[in-house]
Amino acid sequence: MSRKLTFDLAPPNYTGVASPAVFDRKAFTKSFDIIAALAPLSKISTILRAPEMRGSLLDLRRIPNVTADPQDPNSRLILLNVGNQGSHFVPYLEDMFDGPHKTAELPEKTVNFLETQESKGFKPYTVTLDYDHWTADEIIHATMPAHLKEGAPSGFAATGHIAHLNLSSDYLPYRRLIGEIILDKNKTIRTVVNKLDIIDSVFRFFKMDLMAGEPDFVVEHNESDCSFTFDFREVYWNSRLHTEHARLVQLFSHDDVVADVFAGVGPFAVPAAKKGCAVFANDLNPNCEKYLAINVKKNGVRDLVHVSCEDGRDFIRSVFRLSFEDPFPVLRGPQISKSQKQKMKRLGLYQPPAVTDAPPRRRISHFVMNLPDTAITFLDAFRGVLLSDPELCEVYDVMPMIHCYCFTRELEPEKAEVDIRQRVEEVLGSPPTTDVHVHWVRSVAPNKEMYCISFRLPSEVAFASV
Repeated sequence: MSRKLTFDLAPPNYTGVASPAVFDRKAFTKSFDIIAALAPLSKISTILRAPEMRGSLLDLRRIPNVTADPQDPNSRLILLNVGNQGSHFVPYLEDMFDGPHKTAELPEKTVNFLETQESKGFKPYTVTLDYDHWTADEIIHATMPAHLKEGAPSGFAATGHIAHLNLSSDYLPYRRLIGEIILDKNKTIRTVVNKLDIIDSVFRFFKMDLMAGEPDFVVEHNESDCSFTFDFREVYWNSRLHTEHARLVQLFSHDDVVADVFAGVGPFAVPAAKKGCAVFANDLNPNCEKYLAINVKKNGVRDLVHVSCEDGRDFIRSVFRLSFEDPFPVLRGPQISKSQKQKMKRLGLYQPPAVTDAPPRRRISHFVMNLPDTAITFLDAFRGVLLSDPELCEVYDVMPMIHCYCFTRELEPEKAEVDIRQRVEEVLGSPPTTDVHVHWVRSVAPNKEMYCISFRLPSEVAFASV
């Protein structure tokens, strides 16, 4: 019978003052005794790969399985997953140690294998864990008082060099210390903020409190092979939506025209343009418009994105005519990523996209409406949008797809879809019936789900009398 480590590897509970100014990182120290096998340096690689050693190596996070032998530079100590104290022992280790070490255990197959590898015996070894060993989540948990350990903050969302959390009120007194621990444990993070429950009533971005680090809120963030610059205090950005951004852009063809009603700083618009799509990107927030224009330029898609700053409802009603009167040209082939372009240039295969003789792109293929709190209420802007406009009627033989984000309190998918469809129908004045897909995005809160409903704009809505 072999006895594996049963030591408590959690950090010790912190009993000092929970303040960054006097936070004692040296208080986080824990030691335990194990057995180490002494082996020639030349045999180490063979020993570590051997199946006989499987389950016997220490394999402890951030602790190497092999360390130097201070008494012999030509040997190494192999740390084993066996404690050197206990109530059971095996005969072949009984005589190796005196005192408490007599009771060490190790599988016989491991001992026999080590002997074939010229092992020089076993030694007691003390493993010491310190502050650097444990993760931010583990240290934060250890610093919280007993009644707050369950539910202690774990993880954060990173946007550029900023880590942002949503702390509940119970943890606000500890926010400075939590911020310092996150800075300690994440070398790419320079600023830690807590998002407050206060949301700007017009532009929908969060107020935030600086927990630790530099008061630098202008970030450089990379997503979907695109680079984004923005002031995190002045615009809305959610890094947890990166897979959703990619999912939707993947639905677009490279020659589509996309109208992004609530474009923000461009998480849909810029990747779509890099794919080759022509994009009308709009946001009411002038700071979004400013950084959207910067991002369009820095990602090399100025010729494919028209940036505007107006009310979403006005944008919807005007962009049909704008796309007809000032259309984007058709490009030859889809856009390629920066890395693909560089590779093709090295091989001498790159040819920049060129304008073809095909008719310009006048028909909008997709509307993106990513303002989940209120986007559904803007759907009435589509009523009668093509009424009494013969030129637009000719262009829109196929109606555009609408991708509308929303929240629902219904937790069961079937009930959520019913709720979302009903609300959309109430505002549109007609039920969506063609190419309808309701996609779950994420859980926002215990009783709040985010969805995207996609559907083709009903013709009876586009030609309805207002």
